[in-house]
Amino acid sequence: MPVSRTDTSLLGRWWWSVDRLTLIAIATLIGFGYVLILAASPSVAARIGEAQDLFILKQVLFLAVAFVEVVGVSMLSPRNVKRAALLGCMIALGLTAMTLVIGTEIKGARRWISLPGFAIQPSEFLKPCFAVVAAWLIAESKKRRNFPGTLMACAIFVMILLLLKAQPDIGMLTVVTAVFLAQLFVEGINLGWIGLGLIGMVLGAIGLYTWDAHVRTRVLRFLHPTADNSYQVDKALQAFGNGGLFGRGPGEGQVKDMLPDAHADFVFAVAGEEFGFLVCLVLVAIFAFIVIRALLRLLNEHDLFIILAVSGLATSFGLQAFVNMASALHLIPTKGMTLPFISYGGSSALAMALELGFLLALTRARSQGALR
Repeated sequence: MPVSRTDTSLLGRWWWSVDRLTLIAIATLIGFGYVLILAASPSVAARIGEAQDLFILKQVLFLAVAFVEVVGVSMLSPRNVKRAALLGCMIALGLTAMTLVIGTEIKGARRWISLPGFAIQPSEFLKPCFAVVAAWLIAESKKRRNFPGTLMACAIFVMILLLLKAQPDIGMLTVVTAVFLAQLFVEGINLGWIGLGLIGMVLGAIGLYTWDAHVRTRVLRFLHPTADNSYQVDKALQAFGNGGLFGRGPGEGQVKDMLPDAHADFVFAVAGEEFGFLVCLVLVAIFAFIVIRALLRLLNEHDLFIILAVSGLATSFGLQAFVNMASALHLIPTKGMTLPFISYGGSSALAMALELGFLLALTRARSQGALR
């Protein structure tokens, strides 16, 4: 039954205040996730000797829970968003530190904590929670002159930087750094500090390339794509070429049988081969729509916390999608980052649901009285 505008229940107030177009876009992405996991995962499961429907059944559950999580989190008030983000940030920081001790090592990195039938990547949850906490601290420092909120946010950021470097997870570190710098820029910090931050990122990248063999290998694979170790990127580009404009058709892809990460890091290549350039363009448009729509909702916003938090969350979401798609297209060095709601992964789906739930909660239409 349709929800009446006079309905003052929690559901009624939520339905008429939430950004329904963004909610539809999120549901569309989840729909694409169902279709592409059906296309990409059976061949991967067969290759590793598992049942062909193993990844499908898990991802169906993950995405269903993720959509419920988006709706549930989007019902929170700004105050409760702050509380949830602060609690989530503390838990995610602790678990990220624990990965260095009890984490499962995969491809030379300790990013996951193994649980029965499931592995969790705490840094995925750290990203949206830190964006909200940093926005809260920076906004409070503007309200209360003697409150060192910006310095506290910088201290938490340094802790995160050290933990992610130790794992190592350079892709996540880059995204978190870009999000934090974007928030400082929106807050109005002196451009000289932003310039120093960018110079620091460049010097850090040079240092990582010089002294970190893992990073150097990734960069060399990008710079020398004809080398033997660029197998996955070569196959991904071949998949896009095979798909052409309209694709080979659902289930007709061939390159996915040779891509070890066809269901995860390179699922965009599977979309390109089976559904073609036009469907890939639709996916890009949906990601762009969610980001632009969120930023446009801020044009009439006066609460600095909401402006900073939504800016950070939208930047995080858009940048992660860009990194995954650009890696598959060989525009940047490959990163172990998922395509939101499209790639296989429980941590990714649930963390991205938390991120977009926060975003929807903070962009809901509210009266000044409700905000207070």
